[in-house]
Amino acid sequence: MQQTDMGVQARGGVITQEDPNLVTIRTRLPAGVLSLAQFRGLSEIAERYGADHLHLTTRQTVEIPHLDPARIEEIARDLEANGTPVGAEHNEVVNVVACPGTDRCKLANVETIELARTIDAKFFGREMPVKVRITIAGCPNGCNNALLNEIGIIGRIRPVRTPGLCTGCGTCVHYCREKAVTIRNGACILDQDRCVLCGMCIKSCPYTLIRSEDRHYLVLVGGMSGRHPAVGRELVRVDSPEKVVEVVDRIVYWIYRTAREGRLLGQQLDEMGFDAFKGRIEKEFGAPQSP
Repeated sequence: MQQTDMGVQARGGVITQEDPNLVTIRTRLPAGVLSLAQFRGLSEIAERYGADHLHLTTRQTVEIPHLDPARIEEIARDLEANGTPVGAEHNEVVNVVACPGTDRCKLANVETIELARTIDAKFFGREMPVKVRITIAGCPNGCNNALLNEIGIIGRIRPVRTPGLCTGCGTCVHYCREKAVTIRNGACILDQDRCVLCGMCIKSCPYTLIRSEDRHYLVLVGGMSGRHPAVGRELVRVDSPEKVVEVVDRIVYWIYRTAREGRLLGQQLDEMGFDAFKGRIEKEFGAPQSP
């Protein structure tokens, strides 16, 4: 798979507006992170080419609206020099989204920003039969809707109780949003069927009697937002960011080879042979364990 360069005008990041005499340019910002210098640079570029504002998108990019199409080449060169090049929007791998992860969020179970940058460097802009959105969530709270993307990656962790030492204070019960924890006979009991492996009970225990194990990434495929939202199907769980990148590589190649244009990925998983693909991935990376 190679990205064919048909010129700046043909890139997905150049979007024709309702007024066909103007375009919006969407930038490429992996995980939505940019330096202060890059932020200032975007403002200066927008002003230089006549835009009076910037627009922040849901996929953690910045758009510059109301631009003259005749100056696209100039704008693209300036954006490239600023480290914020023209992005993607067509049937291709578009900007990779990530929550703050363990860098900042006290609820996160895994690192997300560097993983997003690694995935972006390897896959961004790949021509595909369908648009491929990749989102990384540091925990099952899913603030960035990883469940509703073509490829969703979610960091999870398994809580393990220390038997015989629980005081029954009920703090973990209060913090569990799934009502998966109850107090019985002075001890907390976990309902495995309700638990989503978010780890909030681990962090909430004032006596550190709930330890964590099995930190992993759950990878889902075929989520859909838009008019008819649907949660992606669970594909596999892996225990390292390196394996996540390998799994994403397999998914991208599978989509490229088997998906068809004209419909969202989630609408054609069965005819693409998702179950057989899942079996191959589980054989290569290990079948998921039960929560």
